[in-house]
Amino acid sequence: MGTLINKFLLTFSLLLAAGFGFAGSSEADSEDFNPGSLIMHHIQDAHDWHFFDIGSFHATLPLPVIIYSPQRGLTIFSSSRFEHGAVAYNGYKNVHEHIVAVDDNGMEVSGIDVYDFSITKNVASLIVSITLLLFVFLQVAKGYQTNKGKAPSGIQSFFEPIIVFIRDDIGKNMIGERYEKFMPYLLTVFFFIWFNNLLGLMPGGANLTGNIAVTLCLAFITFIITSFVANKYYWQHIFATPGVPPVMLIIIVPIEIVGMFTKPFSLMIRLFANITAGHIIILSFLALIFIFKSIWVSPVSIAFGIFMSFMELFVAIVQAYIFTLLSAMYFGSAVEDHGHHPDHDHGH
Repeated sequence: MGTLINKFLLTFSLLLAAGFGFAGSSEADSEDFNPGSLIMHHIQDAHDWHFFDIGSFHATLPLPVIIYSPQRGLTIFSSSRFEHGAVAYNGYKNVHEHIVAVDDNGMEVSGIDVYDFSITKNVASLIVSITLLLFVFLQVAKGYQTNKGKAPSGIQSFFEPIIVFIRDDIGKNMIGERYEKFMPYLLTVFFFIWFNNLLGLMPGGANLTGNIAVTLCLAFITFIITSFVANKYYWQHIFATPGVPPVMLIIIVPIEIVGMFTKPFSLMIRLFANITAGHIIILSFLALIFIFKSIWVSPVSIAFGIFMSFMELFVAIVQAYIFTLLSAMYFGSAVEDHGHHPDHDHGH
């Protein structure tokens, strides 16, 4: 009976670990197993899309490597040519997911500029998520046309309560009567973050929303929208805060200007840190199996890994909600018309 339990625990732990790329990998099998480098490899971007290893079988999707160099011109080839970065190809080499120019002997050369426009794992995941979003919401839009005046059905019935919640509890409450023009962005950013958070939790999934470049772009878009829609009262509050003595403006104005940039910065860091931390914790629990090399560690590692996976499902929608809510709050503060409030009318 004990042998049967051991075999079950071993099989289950290896299957779960294989989903995250541990089983069969050279790092996991080596005596000098380095969990830090392996975990970072799985949460960082890459020039190929690695799904899992089982024994000698490697499920990897090669992606296009697109390189432009003013000295060498445009070069396009498959990432499989790099063979996990071990071999140079066509004058280029992948060094820890950084493409560098090399000579015929495979040695890095200076003086050659390399601009990498490759379709990496995160870019491929972005294309997949956009395709999925378009498919889902074109079906939802079709449902609204088909069921006009009727109760929603199918996929429309699942997403309609979420859309209404974002409209009423976020858009209307945070922005006010001018909420409608912001709804396309709020709905897009909510479902984009939520879908990609969920896709990143799938075994072999890409850590798109755990990439700081992606969260930077999302936060930057929120910042640009806030700045362009802001009315005179918003800018007056920053550069000439009402009710503040002129001498205090020397202190207040720099603080307000810094606050303009700390808001999108917090959006960027919050989403990046929460999603990345969740992936690291799950992978760390799985790595314990290979660190201790004991089958009795696997029940604890798997239990905590599964628990954290369910927590991540909750975090996935919470982070999408928080990003959307804070964006709506910034939009609301930018378009709020203080001139319509009695407290600000005493000067008229």
